[in-house]
Amino acid sequence: MRYHRTRFAKRKKAAESQSFNLKKQPYEVFLVLDIEGTCKLGGDFEYPNEIIEFPVCMLRWTDRTEDGKASTLELVDEFRTYVRPTWRPTLSDFCTTLTGITQEQVDSAPLFTDVLMGVEKFLVKNGLIDAETGERLVRYCWCSDGPFDIRDFVVKQCFISQVEMPEWVQGDVLDVRSAVLRWMSSQATLATGSATTGTLKGANRRSLNIPAQLKALGLPEFEGRQHSGIDVSGYLPSSRDSRNIAKIVTELARQGVSLFPNTAIQPNRRWRWMGKHGQILEEGLT
Repeated sequence: MRYHRTRFAKRKKAAESQSFNLKKQPYEVFLVLDIEGTCKLGGDFEYPNEIIEFPVCMLRWTDRTEDGKASTLELVDEFRTYVRPTWRPTLSDFCTTLTGITQEQVDSAPLFTDVLMGVEKFLVKNGLIDAETGERLVRYCWCSDGPFDIRDFVVKQCFISQVEMPEWVQGDVLDVRSAVLRWMSSQATLATGSATTGTLKGANRRSLNIPAQLKALGLPEFEGRQHSGIDVSGYLPSSRDSRNIAKIVTELARQGVSLFPNTAIQPNRRWRWMGKHGQILEEGLT
């Protein structure tokens, strides 16, 4: 009996130690989004990009305690689709080369308004929003590599498609790149014993792309082709950028990082090329 009591005590101590290392995680679900949009050589984020690909990876905790502590995320579902552009329906050669997305794929894809309905059904299916009211049923957070996917692409596309930005995609976003930079800074502080200031040597927002984030976290190299959220090889479709970002979010959680939004979204943001009723002003593009 003494042996069994000792073994039970060790297990209890290990469980308590593991629970002690868990960090408070205020969000229950994370939706990793990596949009691809139309683009041209020499263009920037002021351009009226149209969404041509909308992949989502959904992560849930497997070990979240009653008091909201957790460290292990699991990929539980995905949503994937190409999107048909309407303002400039013909993709530039630069865009096709960058993303690997072909004209045939977007020509046969649903319009953005139909994609929104598909995403809403995906959220309902997974119990995130109410089917009738669209009200959030759990606390979830959108995530992306940088702030651009929802802050720029979705806001622009809602204007071009003349549709109100859905409530379920509004709210602040977790910029994963910023979270990785913050984690790297904390690791440097632990190593040196003093707080780091400014930009970490050899690491900044611009250089810290997805492969660099994977390397910084000690994860395997990037899988698939960058700037492609869906496998176009003819085999089963699989998220590329979005899956790699999901791995980064999962590792940040394992490292004890509390995951929460860090980027504000403005649904009514406007660019100078925006006219009335979805009209794009050519003079605003110069």
